[in-house]
Amino acid sequence: MIWIWLRGLLRRRPARLAATTAGIAVAVALLASLGAFLAASKATMTSRAAASVAVDWQVAVAPGADPAAVLAAVDSAPGTPAAVPVGFATTSGLSSGGTTTQTTGPGIVLGVPDTYRQLFPAAVRTLAGPGNGVMLAQQTAANLHARPGDTVTIGRQGLPGVPVRITSVVDLPQADSLFQKVGAPVGAQPVAPPDNVLLLPQSTWHQVFDPLAAARPDLVAAQIHAARTHRLPADPAAAYTRSTAVAHNLEAATSGAATVGDNLGASLDAARSDAAYSQVLFLFLGLPGAVLAGLLTAALTATGAPRRRAEQALLRARGASARTLLALAAVEAAVVGVAGSLLGLAGAALVGRWAFGAAGFGATPAASLAWTAGAALAGMAIAAVTVLLPARRDLRETTVAQGRTPVGRIAAPRWTRYGLDFILLGLAAAVFLLTGRNGYRLVLAPEGVPAISVSYWAFAGPALLWTGGALLAWRLADLLLGRGRRFVATGLKPVAGGLSGIVAAGLSRRRGTLSRAVVLLAVAVAFAGSTATFNATYRQQAEVDARLTNGADVTVTQSPGTVAGPGEAARIARIAGVPTVEPVQHRFAYVGADLQDLYGVRPGTVARATSLQDAYFTGGTARHLMSVLAARPDSVLVSAETVHDFQLKPGDLLNLRLQDGRTKQLTTVPFHYAGVVNEFPTAPKDSFFVANATYVAQRTGSDAVGAFLIDTGGKDPAAVARRVQAGLGPSATVTDLTTARATTGSSLTAVDLAGLTRVELAFALLLAAASGGLVLALGLTERRRTFAIATALGADTRQLRGFVFAETAVLTACGLAAGTGLGWLLSQMLVKVLTGVFDPPPAALAVPWPYLAAVAAVTVAALAAVSAATVRLARRPSVTILREL
Repeated sequence: MIWIWLRGLLRRRPARLAATTAGIAVAVALLASLGAFLAASKATMTSRAAASVAVDWQVAVAPGADPAAVLAAVDSAPGTPAAVPVGFATTSGLSSGGTTTQTTGPGIVLGVPDTYRQLFPAAVRTLAGPGNGVMLAQQTAANLHARPGDTVTIGRQGLPGVPVRITSVVDLPQADSLFQKVGAPVGAQPVAPPDNVLLLPQSTWHQVFDPLAAARPDLVAAQIHAARTHRLPADPAAAYTRSTAVAHNLEAATSGAATVGDNLGASLDAARSDAAYSQVLFLFLGLPGAVLAGLLTAALTATGAPRRRAEQALLRARGASARTLLALAAVEAAVVGVAGSLLGLAGAALVGRWAFGAAGFGATPAASLAWTAGAALAGMAIAAVTVLLPARRDLRETTVAQGRTPVGRIAAPRWTRYGLDFILLGLAAAVFLLTGRNGYRLVLAPEGVPAISVSYWAFAGPALLWTGGALLAWRLADLLLGRGRRFVATGLKPVAGGLSGIVAAGLSRRRGTLSRAVVLLAVAVAFAGSTATFNATYRQQAEVDARLTNGADVTVTQSPGTVAGPGEAARIARIAGVPTVEPVQHRFAYVGADLQDLYGVRPGTVARATSLQDAYFTGGTARHLMSVLAARPDSVLVSAETVHDFQLKPGDLLNLRLQDGRTKQLTTVPFHYAGVVNEFPTAPKDSFFVANATYVAQRTGSDAVGAFLIDTGGKDPAAVARRVQAGLGPSATVTDLTTARATTGSSLTAVDLAGLTRVELAFALLLAAASGGLVLALGLTERRRTFAIATALGADTRQLRGFVFAETAVLTACGLAAGTGLGWLLSQMLVKVLTGVFDPPPAALAVPWPYLAAVAAVTVAALAAVSAATVRLARRPSVTILREL
């Protein structure tokens, strides 16, 4: 009997089975695609976090300990392919001869082995010379006016100086890490790396500083620099746990002789927070799509519910048992579940090839297999919930007589009596406000703590809004089609003509089914709109973050030892491709005992070379606060932390101590607090000041510029940067926006979000079209008998077209209107709740109008195509249609 039932379904109900299978396939494909992408993203974050570290471990040898023993212990640590000793010595100063003698203050001299640059290629970058031998840091070379071939004398405390011949000028890209105070907390770390650095071959270093170590051991230290294996777990959190565990084990094994500066672990520590955010993004953006696909499947199944109940009643009348009927429903669920899962997994593989060039989205085989199995199980669960459970419910709640009744009594759902939709929307607003008390910080990753805390409570807000908005759409559609039947009839006159009243009455009779279709279309449109808006806003803010960090299209940063005034901008402007140059001062100012960065700008022209968003400031717009700096030169913009710490109020006097350019001593400069600055181009993320450059120059006697911001008009910043670097030489550091896009911000922005966006938006577009088109198609197909009877009673093609297109018009207008409103609310909530993903937070949403127009156009086209096909089928002879039914 089961085989006969299955053959009958395949022969007589292929459209319904195919539609249900397609709904399950979409859910499976979406889950498998986004799940595999999530796993691949975590693996990418781990590998990029590891690759970004120049020296994985810096192991400080305790005073009095044996460096050779510590080196042996590091070598024997699991996952350490190579380790070398590095000497650190403090020099009393460096000097160079020539026509004039240049002398620096104290500095650091490193002793590195010959293999150091091969083991740690990212630690040192060659600017001039062969890149070996005696290497002088770029800033120190500028201070000494030295270049390869010159002689520099190394000062030693209490000992005569030692002359060395410079062979190379180099840059230390990760100087902050290289000169960290190993084992010290963050607050005890040096404010900045040393200004004067020299690198010596290890043998030369020992010749120069072994005598100093004997006399002043406090001025000489030893470290072991180790390269760690990057074969780590794909999850950054697991990789961080493994890396820190090995480091702690080494410290315990050496009994205090070694302290590990775990640079690799620090990088993974940052990446694990981004991995948690990627998981949050999956749940916020991917899970609703899978749920929507499940709802679509349920709606497709529900369109044939009256016919299934009638068939079930007939079988029961002929003696079929409840167990037999459940077995038949289970077979149908198994067929559509297996077929949908296989089709969905094949679709996910194709999507991976299309969007990422790999069927598994770049995930490891184990992770890809896990998500494949999970998505397939989800497909089977959707089939059971949408096919098997309704059949079981009908068997328990419907009698044979009720099942054979073609038209039932219309009853409002119970939840409408209690206002469940309004309750859910109120709860969504309450959760949203409560979540905002902690600044919408969804992911908490305390430094050095293995566990990461994710506030899943924040998911309740969007989930409640989804559910409440959908129920409200149901209520409004039911109200419009019921009590508002006259209004509907008036609106349908252009479509149905004189039959508008009859058509409106028919729609009112079927308002339960139509309301369900309206809700499904609204939720699909809202999903497409909110997902597209979030992705567009994310791309916008990633660009803002890169520009904020780099400063402009191209930024020239002067070495601290180089004095360049604003007039240097004219020289830079003569370089090809440089239309606009803006100088920015960079000083250091003491407020009380706290040392902060100070940026002096020209308020009237700074916005020509860089973008200033209102979100960067508090207490006024960017234009207003820049005009305040211009009108009152002694005004200053202060970070929120400083305002809080010093209890500042607008207009308060703020005395800052800056270095005088003439005496090189600190001088007090009075400012007046004018507003709060949260972000500023090239500024650090912590506290800083923004002031009027002219006023700063007047009060300090120096107009020295720290950086030049170059606006290229968006035309090939990388090429312009190369020309500027060639024109200015190695004394300046030139960075461009193209490079900053790839390296700026968190590792979350480094994953292939463009591919993810294509996947999400393609599925959203498909779901929006299917939610209207498939549901309408199956609903109209189930009403072929009604259309055939109408034709037999004399209805012509125009009248049939009025019936069909009237239903389509109501579904389209109500679904798109409700979806637009719900999508706008969801977009606002998603961007606000996921504030932690953005750096800086957006001032306004980025609305992808072309995509939203495409969603509307495709949805309307799908509905119109279904309607036209239905009218064409309804024109067939009524006797033929009735005989087939």
